Amino acid sequence: MREEKKVDRERGRLVFLASAAALWLAASAAEAALPIQHWTTSSGARVYFVASRGIPMLDINVDFDAGARRVPADKAGLGGLAHTLLKAGSAAHSEEEISRHIADVGALLGGSVDRDRAGLSLRTLSSERERAQATATFAEILQTPLFPDAAFLRERARLVDSVREDETKPEAIASKAFYRLLYAGHPYGLAPTPETVLRIERADVEGFYRANYVAERAVVTILGDADRALAERIAEQLTAALPHAPGAPTPLPAVVQPRGETVHIAHPASQSHILLGLPAIARSDADYFPLLVGNYVLGGGGLVSRLYREVREKRGYAYSVYSYFLPLAQEGPFQIGLQTKKEQAEEALARVRVVLDEFLAHGLSVAELKAAKQNLVGGFALRIDNNRKLLEQVALIGYYQLPLNWLEDFTARVEKVSVDQIRAAFVRRVRPDNLVTIVVGSGEK
Repeated sequence: MREEKKVDRERGRLVFLASAAALWLAASAAEAALPIQHWTTSSGARVYFVASRGIPMLDINVDFDAGARRVPADKAGLGGLAHTLLKAGSAAHSEEEISRHIADVGALLGGSVDRDRAGLSLRTLSSERERAQATATFAEILQTPLFPDAAFLRERARLVDSVREDETKPEAIASKAFYRLLYAGHPYGLAPTPETVLRIERADVEGFYRANYVAERAVVTILGDADRALAERIAEQLTAALPHAPGAPTPLPAVVQPRGETVHIAHPASQSHILLGLPAIARSDADYFPLLVGNYVLGGGGLVSRLYREVREKRGYAYSVYSYFLPLAQEGPFQIGLQTKKEQAEEALARVRVVLDEFLAHGLSVAELKAAKQNLVGGFALRIDNNRKLLEQVALIGYYQLPLNWLEDFTARVEKVSVDQIRAAFVRRVRPDNLVTIVVGSGEK
């Protein structure tokens, strides 16, 4: 009982410190350039470090080029399964022992996997005992995962159940069909099925880890209460024993623009789920800022966007309608989405297309541009108003090798965007003949 109370106190302290850190970081970001330090470890991992000595906390993220794009088509789901099993036991400790070592010092483990990357994160107090135990356990998870048979069978069964459940959900059906059409023949279009998951064996998981969780393609992000020397020791600790794979990774196929088409998928849901879009922009693309600002007017600005005003406010076709660009290592999607009653799905979709066509043909007004810039610049602080958000932004800079001044130049680059630049960027990136449309829940069609 005494140990449980101690853990609760540590967690409470961590929450308090996180709140304090959020206020400090927001103030710091507004007053000074973000001092990102960058170097490479002896094992070849890239490190990005931001010191913040005022708060006794440390946030660490380690990303790998181990997302879904590195998975063979006949074993879709392997990347997510491997990522989950990293925490299922190490060469030295069981899954339960690892969880206890993290909880005993009030630390928190996190992680994510997407089409490009997979990674784990750690949040810990920076005091010596807590930090040392948390980072040692984190290093075990990253460098000596055991992938026990029992855990593998358990997590594979869970993934199969999750995939089967997704096959009943209209939003999941729409998303998978959308990416499948957008990226036919490219790994970005793959999604796990019960069949592909059941083909995965434990040896596949271990092989995927050794091929993709490698030091040469690891990106370590460290933010918080540490100096450069400590950050260097931690980065070495986390990467020195990672697998090695010298040389460039296997090149991926180019993204090919799809043939524009509309696919209706029957579903008993009362609402139609509609997605339309096409591959549009990579992370390094020079059109990023014109597309960001322009999309705020089109469908990214919520209640003030054209799509919301024309589709929801004037005609009541949908409770919400949105658009966004998702930059990836290769061309990520431009997507418009909405839900509407089945009986008005065609009218809603027709109105969306009219709004998009008018935007592509005529662009936006000077007044709309001014309002978009004011909102994007004014809301920029919310992108980095706590440790987690700032860590994610710096990790993104590191993984995609963006300029180190990306965050400090963000608002200035938004301010420089012109009406003509936005219209030209949309014409280049959003070609109506290539738009793919998915309608799930469309009556008898």
